[in-house]
Amino acid sequence: MEPAIRWAGNPNIVMVVNILSLRITVQMVDLQIFATPRLALKPLVPTFPCFANIVASLMEKPQIDFGLKVMGGDIMSIPGLYRFTQETIKKQVASLYLWPRNLEVPILDPSILATRKPVGILHVKVVRASKLLKMDILGTSDPYVKLSLSGEGLPAKKTSIKMRNLNPEWNEKFKLIVNDPKSQVLQLQVYDWDKVGGHDRLGMQLVPLNLLPPFETKELVLDLLKNTDVNNSQNKKPRGKLVVELMFAPFREESMKLLENSNSDVKNEGRSNGELEIENQTSGGAGVLSVTIQGAQDVEGEKHNNPYAVIHFRGEKKKTKMIKKTRDPLWNEEFPFMLEEPPIQEKIHIEVLSKRTVFSFLRKESLGHVEINLADVVNNGRINEKYSLINSKNGRIHVEMLWTMA
Repeated sequence: MEPAIRWAGNPNIVMVVNILSLRITVQMVDLQIFATPRLALKPLVPTFPCFANIVASLMEKPQIDFGLKVMGGDIMSIPGLYRFTQETIKKQVASLYLWPRNLEVPILDPSILATRKPVGILHVKVVRASKLLKMDILGTSDPYVKLSLSGEGLPAKKTSIKMRNLNPEWNEKFKLIVNDPKSQVLQLQVYDWDKVGGHDRLGMQLVPLNLLPPFETKELVLDLLKNTDVNNSQNKKPRGKLVVELMFAPFREESMKLLENSNSDVKNEGRSNGELEIENQTSGGAGVLSVTIQGAQDVEGEKHNNPYAVIHFRGEKKKTKMIKKTRDPLWNEEFPFMLEEPPIQEKIHIEVLSKRTVFSFLRKESLGHVEINLADVVNNGRINEKYSLINSKNGRIHVEMLWTMA
């Protein structure tokens, strides 16, 4: 949000200064403030009021006007003093709060934010389904499975489509990032693919992650339901079964917490078998690289300014939403990458582009790009930097990256 603030009042603020036996009164009157702040509500969380912080910054230097009287005399009428005072106030306020500097006001307890940090990976193997509903005219279906975790805004993952098959076998593996294993739920939905029109849902099922012991593979045979309403009579109709294999692998820090909880009665002499098992399973180099594109500054196109950012990494391409008619976009979008080993010798390529809002198929315009070495984020665990964009006059991009080791 970028509201325009204009406030004018006639306060009577009096301050008394005693210097030895001399008593001096200073009075401020006729205060006026004109400012254009940018207010960001982030990060978004599932707890009321649905955001954790208010981040405020000024888009331009504020105008602050007031009268100042000393011993009843208006000292602002002294030649040169008024302009000097105005410029000094502008510079001081700008040095603290002019974008990209900001003031962050916490709204929620930081412990709530900690739940959004990745704590592990859910390994899912979609094995097979049986006795699915017949949706096509010829008495068959073309099934595929969509899977996602609750509380995430990421696109759902999908299996391949098995054409004309009521008893399909997939044996396809997926990895999902877990933020809160105590409350998150795995959502499994089986669809019948259609070439034209919407796809029909054959059935669905939910699996709470708190039912999965860490590092233990469980095979589940799930009865497919129409929906989650237990009182719905249509859930009594057989819709087939879905077989999946699930294993929750906490990251190293979470594994140690689990170990401490489970071995609280074990003495510190030596290490338990459970500790050895967890250390063995978490000693690999796998982890999650979380890339957050916060925003950009002074990005300017020749024909239009509707910027969005595109991330290229290991053959994957992810992009932010487009923001219309601005040179200072604010995205605050996070993109996770699950990796089998630390990307210590790799780079990530980020480009800022602009395209027309009408006839968007026309040529896009590059507003600048940057390549970032990932060695620092692997070694330090986290970086939060502003980078100058290549092929841009003054453009900069604000990127935050987090490496969480498995």
